[in-house]
Amino acid sequence: MFDRPFRSGFLTTTLMSLCLGTAGIAAQAETTVTAVMHAPLRAVDPVISTAYILRNYGYMVYDTLLARDSAGKPQPQMASWTASEDGKSYTLTLRDGLKWHDGTPVTAEDCVASLKRWSQIDKTGQVMASLLEGYEVKDDKTFTMTFKEPTGIALIALSKPSGLAPFMMPKAVAETPTSQPITSTIGSGPFKFVEADYKPGVSATFAKNPDYLPRSEPADGLAGGKVVKVDKVVWTTMPDSMTAVNALLSGEVDFYEQIPHDLLPLVEGNPDFTTAVYKKQGSQNLVRMNQLQPPFDNPKIREAALLALGQQAMLDAQVGAGSQYGQTCPAVFGCDSRFAADYAADKIVAPHPEEAKALLKEAGYDGKPILLMHATDLASLAPQGPVVAQQLRDGGFTVDMVSMDWASVVARRASKAPVAEGGWNMFSTTNVLPDVGDPIGFIGVAAGGASAWFGWPDVPAIEELRGALARTADPAEQAKIGQEIDKLVIDNQVMLPMGEFYNVTVKSAKLTGQLDAEAPVFWNMEKAD
Repeated sequence: MFDRPFRSGFLTTTLMSLCLGTAGIAAQAETTVTAVMHAPLRAVDPVISTAYILRNYGYMVYDTLLARDSAGKPQPQMASWTASEDGKSYTLTLRDGLKWHDGTPVTAEDCVASLKRWSQIDKTGQVMASLLEGYEVKDDKTFTMTFKEPTGIALIALSKPSGLAPFMMPKAVAETPTSQPITSTIGSGPFKFVEADYKPGVSATFAKNPDYLPRSEPADGLAGGKVVKVDKVVWTTMPDSMTAVNALLSGEVDFYEQIPHDLLPLVEGNPDFTTAVYKKQGSQNLVRMNQLQPPFDNPKIREAALLALGQQAMLDAQVGAGSQYGQTCPAVFGCDSRFAADYAADKIVAPHPEEAKALLKEAGYDGKPILLMHATDLASLAPQGPVVAQQLRDGGFTVDMVSMDWASVVARRASKAPVAEGGWNMFSTTNVLPDVGDPIGFIGVAAGGASAWFGWPDVPAIEELRGALARTADPAEQAKIGQEIDKLVIDNQVMLPMGEFYNVTVKSAKLTGQLDAEAPVFWNMEKAD
């Protein structure tokens, strides 16, 4: 290996160049991080899907106007801002040196177009749009947002860290209808997507963007300077967890985003690896029912499902009985959130199968099977389906559990058709705790009917409260509204919380510098020789 300076000057350098070629020397100097992520990358539009792998992709390729630091405070990222004295207008000014990956400058028009597309889909964006009077582009680097009344929603929305983060795109791309996924991979972020190496569902390669100018501040959460310290990051798919662990042990893989908890003993105590729990990447389990189709169009039958289900069995299946990585939690917005509540905790945490049976009888449930979608290819989701199915059966339901990969769940859950025509009744999933703790933006509580997340609950009172929350800056009033939303979510079975757990990331000891943030990001990360 030629990883030290040559000491014999020009002659030695020339001889080595002849033997290896300059390309060979460059290749040996290249630093690549190979990562097994929690899911395969199959698409490249981070706006129209809440799949977290697309959020992670977005942070590689794109950038955001604002970002939250480790304390959760909005900070300038692509832009700085000033607010009017009346709290109704915000002026955003882009910093110098911002370029798209094709070399063209980022403009205010690009950003306005990006925000317009994003706010059609994202729940926080929808609330922001409902309060917005309009945008005005002042010049190439400046635009204003004017609201109908004083609100702090602009800073909340533009710094949203997860779910559908407000990534900036070129105007021509951002003008793509939300019904149509974008195919462009041109962003302005710290990495460039290597399209030639992309194999959907198999691998994705990201190369350091040499033209990216990071902010001067130190990296802090998702804010500060995004300094890339490796040449490439390769995401590789390994659906079999044991295969992924063996690849880690052999040195083929450097980074395993979410190792199954039962495989942790294979790496714990090994000096060649480090394990880490990033609390901001912890997750809430939840169950979602399709309220458009029978039987869950009947509120009593939805309540029976709530009574039939309990949290501990799911957590035990995911992280192991008595594990430090899981906890029961009745709170819709998470137990560590400032909106934490314990409303109906007795019904939510433990299963009540006999009460569920009695309520089903009262509701006239005819025993027709409910179709439960079960994702089998993701470590955190695979244990959920069998637990949910058994608890529902214990509570008097007839269940048809249909196993499929996560991509198929994502596709099928968009259908509003009856089960016989390709629809569904129930699925379970996870959402990261930063998303869960945001009543304005949490997809699991939005209840605007056709505009709501899959399941399409229609509870106007929840939507009114989410809007009220965006209008007030009083912490006490915000907390009160959050608790009111929590109660309405449970009473209407908008979603059923099923406990919280923390993933464990395993890395080669050669990797250092991973930031504690809401998403696994690869800037600031270094790989030793």
